Amino acid sequence: MKLGNCWTKRALMLATGVLCLALVVSTKAQVQTSTTTTSGQSRKVVQVDRGEVVAVEGNDLIVKMEDGSIRHFPNIPESARISVGGRFLGIHDLTPGMKLERTITTTTTPQTVTTVQTVKGTVWHVTPPISVILTLEDGTNQSFKIPKDQKFEVNGEMVDAFGLKKGMKVTATKITEAPETIVAQQKTVTGTMPTPPAPPPPHTPILIVEESPTAADAPPAATTVPAPPPPAETPAVPTETPTRTRSYTWLIGLVVVLLVVWLATRSGRTKPRT
Repeated sequence: MKLGNCWTKRALMLATGVLCLALVVSTKAQVQTSTTTTSGQSRKVVQVDRGEVVAVEGNDLIVKMEDGSIRHFPNIPESARISVGGRFLGIHDLTPGMKLERTITTTTTPQTVTTVQTVKGTVWHVTPPISVILTLEDGTNQSFKIPKDQKFEVNGEMVDAFGLKKGMKVTATKITEAPETIVAQQKTVTGTMPTPPAPPPPHTPILIVEESPTAADAPPAATTVPAPPPPAETPAVPTETPTRTRSYTWLIGLVVVLLVVWLATRSGRTKPRT
């Protein structure tokens, strides 16, 4: 007996739910609703941020901005890509010194959403200016709140809530306009590789440091042979010296001959007499 009552209650609840659902569907079918959207002129704002990569720690990016400030961009997604020299790099491909440029384009578009609701029925009860109960075409009654300054069409004439009487066939139209703003953002990030250091000028000497070999690997020392001393410079002899020497030779010979003759003559004079 208890089991039968339980099944009866469940069936009653299910039937009640189906009836409510049918009433809601029927009510929605009686109110005709149309919505239109009108867009205004869009406005675009472009923001460009430039900076240099300082460090990459996991998925965190630290960038020195163009104004000198340091900015931390945490949790960069793995799917994020940066266009660098025709290639698309991920967060783990960035290296310190790379130049980044982020362009954010924000498009703001004003819109007006106009909703028109139309209902037809027969006045069953009216409480002006608060509400009205209409008998809809499917025979159900539905209560409607009357908006301020709402007008009803009765036999081609427009009347307010105070002009409604029971049994009147009316058509009511409700128009609402809601302004909206649609904001869309587009972000693009590009980069350039670090600039390689400039080569030194041609006249600048380049210092090459060679690693000294260990004692075990060092080759035997070569005997150093001192370079021969440079030849001594021979003093220059004037070209006229041989000529002067030859010019004095006959004079010396003449003096010697005269000296010998003089000595011979003297010795002849000095012989003792016998």
